[in-house]
Formats: sequence, structure tokens, C-alpha cells
Amino acid sequence: MIINLISDTITKPSPKMLEAMMKAKVGDDVFGDDPTVNILQEKMAEMFGMEAALFFPSGTMANQAAINLHTIAGEQLICDKWAHVYNFEGGGAAANSGVSCFLIDGERGMFTAKQVKEAINQSNNIHIATSSLVAIENTTNKGGGACWDLSEIKKIKQVCNNNNLSFHLDGARLFNALVAKGEKPKQYGELFDTISICLSKGLGAPIGSVLLGTKLQINKALRIRKRFGGAMRQVGYLAAAGIYALDNNIERLVEDHNKAKEIGRVLTNLSYISNVEEIDTNIVIFNLSKKINETTFIETLKQKGVLISSMGSGKLRIVTHLDFSNDMLEKLIVILKNLKF
Repeated sequence: MIINLISDTITKPSPKMLEAMMKAKVGDDVFGDDPTVNILQEKMAEMFGMEAALFFPSGTMANQAAINLHTIAGEQLICDKWAHVYNFEGGGAAANSGVSCFLIDGERGMFTAKQVKEAINQSNNIHIATSSLVAIENTTNKGGGACWDLSEIKKIKQVCNNNNLSFHLDGARLFNALVAKGEKPKQYGELFDTISICLSKGLGAPIGSVLLGTKLQINKALRIRKRFGGAMRQVGYLAAAGIYALDNNIERLVEDHNKAKEIGRVLTNLSYISNVEEIDTNIVIFNLSKKINETTFIETLKQKGVLISSMGSGKLRIVTHLDFSNDMLEKLIVILKNLKF
């Protein structure tokens, strides 16, 4: 038994999801003729109370399209220093859109409206980049699956409105936050100009993200997606997996959260662990005692059939997901408790 906890992206389609994919009605999506893609896009837009949606092959492409949509070359994006759009998208903001980033020194990947206000460059100063877009990530990846406070997001939205800034949500794991905090999709649809949602993480689809916005924005995003090389043909087979995920795999996310918290409780009581960060959802970030070599620790677990990842700076990461069973959890706990260093 291999217990893969590297990410929630490693899940494989269930038999029922595969069945839904095989039964999908498809067409050429480049011409807007794939009925299953259209159903997915309409379903997502309705769910969030937004006008339109567009299916993308990846969350990175959806985020990069949003940045390109809201900015012009030479402008500035405001985000957290740990933001996915800055750290893990290959320098796309600069390469694709000619945009620089102002990095806020937030807490667990989250910042305040006050910090946004202080970060804004005024457009009448020709010497500095004009601030045009604020992007937040919920949940925060490097922040250990932390969930934003909705009231603070509302304050940031007001700052954006007051300063003519666009507001984008990298919602790669937004459904984890919604489930953890008992919030509704439409509460977020009311606040953001655009939202990207990943279907291939906790929801278990094999591929795909959706960008939400106004009809005008999504029409522009369609051209950007084409320019980025993201136009797809009979992609309804993959959209069907997304529809199945939305219908069946949202409420069960609480199971992943509970397993992550149980792992955290175990780690906290182990002598070779120096720190376990706060656990809000399905990501567990922890540090080893200084005497233990990180690479050796990861390799030791690998030899016992457990795969985890390093986030650098001495931080290790475990991510729970729908393919991580109760039996696997029990086995993992036994392994962790019996490790000797």
C-alpha cells in the first residue's frame, strides 16, 4: 500500500466519474459546440451567481488569463509574498502580461485591507508602476490551507472599489474554505471581478479549472485562452468529470479536513517534530527537530510506503484527499509513532 500525501492533485477518477466521462456528449469546444463543457460553465456561473464561466486546462492558465484580462503591460499586481500567482506560475505575470508584483508581507498567505491600501501606487506618479489588480488565494497553499476571513475580504473589496482596482480570487481550493467555514459560493461571487476554481484538487477531477466573471470579461478571456494555447476540442469528456465532482465531492471535503487535523494531533505529540502549523483544511505543514535531516526523513517515510513533500525552509507538507482512506490514515499514524531518530 502506497500512501501518497504529496498533494490533493494525485487523485484518480473513481469508477462512477469515469462512467460519467465515457457517457459525455461532446462537440468542438473551439466553436462553442461541446454541450458538456457548456453545461459545466453554466453550472459554475449559476453556483457563484456570476454571469459567465470558461473552462481551462489548468488553474495556472486560468489565473494568468485573469491577470492578462485586468492589466496592461507595465502595471502592478498586488498579492501576498506566498501567492501562487507569484511563486508557482513560472513568472507568468511578467512573461505573459508584463506585470510586476508588489508582495505584501502577510500572515499565512493572507493580508489586510490596510496593507492593500498602503501598497497602492497612485497612477499620477509616472515614475512607478500603476497598481491595477489585487489577487488573493483561498485557501492559501504555502499558508497551510488557511482560510481567509470573509469580513476582511469585504474590506479589501472596498479598497479596490475606492481605488479603481480589479479584484481576482485564486480559488484553487476555494471549496475547502467554503466547507470549512460554512460559507456559500455566491458570497464570493458578489465580491470578486473574476474567480478561478480548480476541479482537479480536492474535488478529484483529473484535469481542469474554470474562470468566472462577467460575460464581457469571459468573452475577452476566450481570446486570451486561445492566445495562450488553451483552446480545446472534444473536451466534454473532461468537463463531465468536473460536473461529477461538483455534484458528488464537495460535502465530503470535511473528511479530508478531519483526517488532516488528526494527523496534526499525532505529529504534535512526537518528539522529532518541533512545530505543527495551524490546520484549517486539508494541508498539514510541520517542522522537524533541528537534529533531523529533512531529506533523510522524507526518504525514510518513502521506504515505508509514505510519500510527502518539502516546501523549503525546513517545512514539510502532507495533503489529504479523497483517495486517502481511513485504513491509510491508521497505517500512517502507526508508522509515524514508530519512527525512531
